[in-house]
Amino acid sequence: MKKLLSVILIAVAAMSLSSCSYNSMVKLDETVKAKWGTVQSDYQRRSDLIPNLVNTVKGAANFEKSTLTAVIEARAKATSVQVDPTKLTPESIKAFQSSQGELSSAIGRLLVVTEKYPDLKANENFRDLSVQLEGTENRINVSRKDFNDAVMEYNSKIRSFPANITAKMFGFSEKGYFTAEPGSEKAPKVEFN
Repeated sequence: MKKLLSVILIAVAAMSLSSCSYNSMVKLDETVKAKWGTVQSDYQRRSDLIPNLVNTVKGAANFEKSTLTAVIEARAKATSVQVDPTKLTPESIKAFQSSQGELSSAIGRLLVVTEKYPDLKANENFRDLSVQLEGTENRINVSRKDFNDAVMEYNSKIRSFPANITAKMFGFSEKGYFTAEPGSEKAPKVEFN
């Protein structure tokens, strides 16, 4: 009887130590999901701007088709990779980030190559779209930082004692971060043929 009472007492003590953590973990998990939604929304905005940019470039210059094709293909790939906000694992974040990184690289090449076309740079539609795209890239950076901050707070909570007991009991698992793309520390090489 004493053993049963001791086990119950220990269980109640463990639950009371960690019970208040459950609600805060749920709140932090929802914050991470909301921040992820903002990240996806900003990437979607960029994806929506690209067809307009490509069509403006096509109409304004006898442009290298391979550059436009690379942007179009990268956009298609980037929009096909979706991540379930309830499964923000490091692997799923990495796959999403990789496809978006390819699109960023293709857009960068497009904007650099347009420097060869003074008529295009003077085109008002192109300038407006370039400004919108630049603003969207800034939004994406802010959204990714906010997401990483939310993930850090969530991961810290579920790994701290005694909240880690509750996290294990209720299946709260670590979320993935956005990280720098491999090779991003080097400036891209642009060559005009």
